Amino acid sequence: MIVPLKEAVAETCGGKAGALGALLRAGRPVPDGFVVPFAVYRAAVRDLGLGRLDGDAARRAIEARPVHASVIDALGRGLGELGDPPVAVRSSAAGEDTGQASAAGQHESFLAVRGAGDVGDAVRACWASLFSARAIGYRSAAEPPGDLAMAVIVQRHLDAEVAGVMFTPADPDGATEIEAAFGLGPSVVGGTVTPDSYRVAADGPVTRTVADKRTRLDRRGARLVTRDVPARTRDRPAIDDATATRLAELGKEIAAVLGGPQDVEWAIAGGRVWVLQARPVTATPPPPASSGAPAGALTGTPGSHGTVTGTARVVRGPGDFARVRPGDILVCPFTDPAWTPLLRIAAGVVTETGGVLSHAAIVAREHAIPAVLGVRDATGSLRDGAVITVDGTGGTVTATDA
Repeated sequence: MIVPLKEAVAETCGGKAGALGALLRAGRPVPDGFVVPFAVYRAAVRDLGLGRLDGDAARRAIEARPVHASVIDALGRGLGELGDPPVAVRSSAAGEDTGQASAAGQHESFLAVRGAGDVGDAVRACWASLFSARAIGYRSAAEPPGDLAMAVIVQRHLDAEVAGVMFTPADPDGATEIEAAFGLGPSVVGGTVTPDSYRVAADGPVTRTVADKRTRLDRRGARLVTRDVPARTRDRPAIDDATATRLAELGKEIAAVLGGPQDVEWAIAGGRVWVLQARPVTATPPPPASSGAPAGALTGTPGSHGTVTGTARVVRGPGDFARVRPGDILVCPFTDPAWTPLLRIAAGVVTETGGVLSHAAIVAREHAIPAVLGVRDATGSLRDGAVITVDGTGGTVTATDA
C-alpha cells in the first residue's frame, strides 16, 4: 500500500517521487521516506463520481471522505520504520514536475506533521488539492492532462538552518543559479522573502548579491512560525562561497542522474546539504540586471523575460482579486500559489519580495508574463490604476503617467 521512497518510480508514484527515488538509488542525499502511490488515491475516490462534479464539488467530496483505516495503518507502519519523526507530506501528481509543466506550488504540501492520523489528513488534503482553483487554473493553461491522479510523498522533516533553490545550467559552460535564505524553504519558494542570490560560473568563480532577509520560517513543535530576523544579521550571507560551490557540484551530479537541467530545492540541516526536490527546468530565468536603469524607474530582480505596458492593479490579498481585469499588471507584496489564476489574466507581475527561482516566477515564465521581483515598497510607490511599464528582462518598473 505504501512504497519506500528509494523504490519510487514516476509511473506509479508521480514525477516528484520518481526523481527523489532515482536520486536515492544513486546515493544522493535525500531524506528518507515513503510514497502513497496513485493506486491508493484511485481506490479512495473510485466511487465518488468525480468526473461528474465541478472542481469545488470534487474537492469537497474528497475532503469529506475519511481516510480508510487500512491506509492509516500503513501510514503508521511507515512512520514507525522512520522512528516516528515529524514529516513533510508533499504532492506528487501525474503530470507534475515534467519538462513541459512544473505545477510549481499548485498542490498542497505540509511540514512538521506527526502521527498517522494527522499524516492521513495531510494525504487527503493533497488528494483534494488536485481540484483546487489554482491547480485547475494552472492545468487549463497547460496541455490537457492525460491522467488526473495524486501520489503523496511522506519524508522525514528537516529543521533547516538555511534553505533555497538551485537551477543547474543547460550547457556545461553555463552558470549555476542559487537562491538562499535563513530557515525553512517555503519562504524562498513561496516568495515571502527576498533571498540572497549566487551565480557559480562553470570555471569556479562565485558572484553573489546579499539581500535584506527580514523574516524566516522555522518549526516550533508541531507548528511553523514566521519570525523576524534580527536587524544585525539580515544582510549576513545565508551561505558562504564554498557552500555555493559545493551546491553547484551537487547540482551537476543531480542533473547527470536525472538527464538534464534541474530545478532543485535544497536545505542545510546539522551542517549537511540535503536534496528535497528536483524537477526539469521548464523556463530559464533572465540573466542578472545590468546597470543603467531609466531615470525614475523602480528596480528589482529580473524574473521573467519581456516588456509590457498596462494598468497597475495593487493587490494586497484575496479580497482584491475581483478587481483584477485581463491585461492588468499585478502589483503585490508577493504571490502566494493560491494567486495562480490571476497569472492567467495578468499582463505582468511586480512583487515586493521574492526571488527569480520562486514558484511565482517559474509560473510567470511558463505563462510568458514579464515579471520584476523584490521591488521595495512597490505597492506604496505605484498608484493603483496608473499606467506602468514592466521590463522583466532588465528588472525595472516605470510609471508612464501621473
